[in-house]
Amino acid sequence: MNEPSAPEMEPQLEREPRLSLLWIIPLVAVVVAAWLGWRTLSQEGPLITLTFNTADGLIAGQTRVKHKAVDLGTVRAIRLSEDMSHVIVEVRMRREATAVLTDHARFWVVRPRFTPSSVSGLETLVSGSYIEIDPGPPGGTAQRAWKGLEQPPAVRSGEPGHTYVLHTRSLGSLGIGSPVLFRDASVGEVLGYDLGAPGGEAVVRVFVHAPFDSYIHAGSYFWSESGLSVNAGANGFHLEVQSIQALLTGAVAFDTPPEARSAPVAADGADFPLYPDRTAAAASRYTNSIPIVVHFHGSVRGLAAGAPVEIYGIQIGEVTDVTLRYDFATKTLDVPVRLTVQPDRISAPGAPPATQERALESLTALTKNGLRAQLRTANYLTGQLYVAFDFFPEAKPAPIREEDGAIVVPSQPSDFETLARMVDIIGRKLEAVPIERIAGNLDSSLAALAGIATGKELKTTLQSAAATMASAQALLRQINTNAGPALARLPRISAELEASLDRANHLMAALESGYGANSPLPRDLERLVGEMNDAARSIRSLADLLDQHPEALVRGRSGPVEER
Repeated sequence: MNEPSAPEMEPQLEREPRLSLLWIIPLVAVVVAAWLGWRTLSQEGPLITLTFNTADGLIAGQTRVKHKAVDLGTVRAIRLSEDMSHVIVEVRMRREATAVLTDHARFWVVRPRFTPSSVSGLETLVSGSYIEIDPGPPGGTAQRAWKGLEQPPAVRSGEPGHTYVLHTRSLGSLGIGSPVLFRDASVGEVLGYDLGAPGGEAVVRVFVHAPFDSYIHAGSYFWSESGLSVNAGANGFHLEVQSIQALLTGAVAFDTPPEARSAPVAADGADFPLYPDRTAAAASRYTNSIPIVVHFHGSVRGLAAGAPVEIYGIQIGEVTDVTLRYDFATKTLDVPVRLTVQPDRISAPGAPPATQERALESLTALTKNGLRAQLRTANYLTGQLYVAFDFFPEAKPAPIREEDGAIVVPSQPSDFETLARMVDIIGRKLEAVPIERIAGNLDSSLAALAGIATGKELKTTLQSAAATMASAQALLRQINTNAGPALARLPRISAELEASLDRANHLMAALESGYGANSPLPRDLERLVGEMNDAARSIRSLADLLDQHPEALVRGRSGPVEER
């Protein structure tokens, strides 16, 4: 039996969702891109232009602009200028850098640099070159184009310290980056220099870091330091090197004398003279100076401005000018040398401040005592001269006068000039001597002597003299032999005479007592005794003479014989 069939079911179609899940991914991507775009646009700053001499190390799309290692922008494009003299670099800066884009800002490329004064940029050997920005002091006018620096600045903005301006006639070996020394320690650097107009002074700008800038007062002085010091003293030569950097690039040093340490601290931008060395800088302490002129009438080769003026080996001033002058009145040439003497170098306790009038009075008195100015050699290797004041008592009197506002001090010829004159006088006298005639006569005399020496007469004379000496020696030997017994008896004879004299004296005494003092017999006997005394003394002297010189029997007595 057939069962009734079930009714057929109509298929039900499910409705698909209106938004597929596959669309979520692109929607999210769009949102992220929009957010990134908004973020990029919100952080994007202005587009600036920099110019450099070269694009060495710069790559568009990669090179960054940094400040204190923080990215502030990216190089977008690099192109040459129309005249191809420099490159133009376009940089897209970030929004946070907008505030520092003023006319106070400075840009430069950081790349490896090796100079005698410093080594910098070594980190770019790995990371690549980048552009550094120094915002400068706050304030300033907004700007979008700059000329980049070719060298990094020595001092960045915000660094504590002071800048000073130095004036000098010669830069020497100074350059940008040269150190500023205080007690041989580096406390700053040279920022730059300006040569100035021809005939003027060069201007050097230096920066001194804090706290060393507080050591500079109104009375401080600066000088150029070569980095090498050689001193010759009682213990020999002393060589001192301040620093290798100062030796390679030169340096500027400063100090403050004790009397200036109570003065106010120098302000930022203060001007100071830059002296060539420490000696000249220390001499600047003596502000009081007396102008003096000395006229020299000989060679001054080796004397130049700056040469010291000394008395007793102590410097009291320096030479300021050396000129040659023609005097139309006397038709002569002389060399007026101008000096400045600093009286503060001469100790005078209790004396009032030195003036030109007091100096004129003192120099007048000293000149009467023989004070003169003389050129002397300071260095025999270089021939440099200096002016020495010394006393010459034998110098002729010379009056003191004033000339063009300066005191004229008489001069004294130098020792070399005096020696040259003596040599010249001796040379003239030697020229007057007939040397050739004397030499001819001397040759004739020597020839005559040579003839005599080789002649027969001289040989015969010498032979006769030798024979005579032999005969004399034989005679003396014979006299000594024959006179021996007689000489031996002389002392005994002298002793017998003295004994007889003693007996005669006793007899005289007896006669005087018997006959009286007025009797002629005693007087005759007294004369006899005196004659006998003389005879005994003569015999004794003869005995002594013959004992010492037996040859006197032949030659006779050659001189007086001392009596004993």
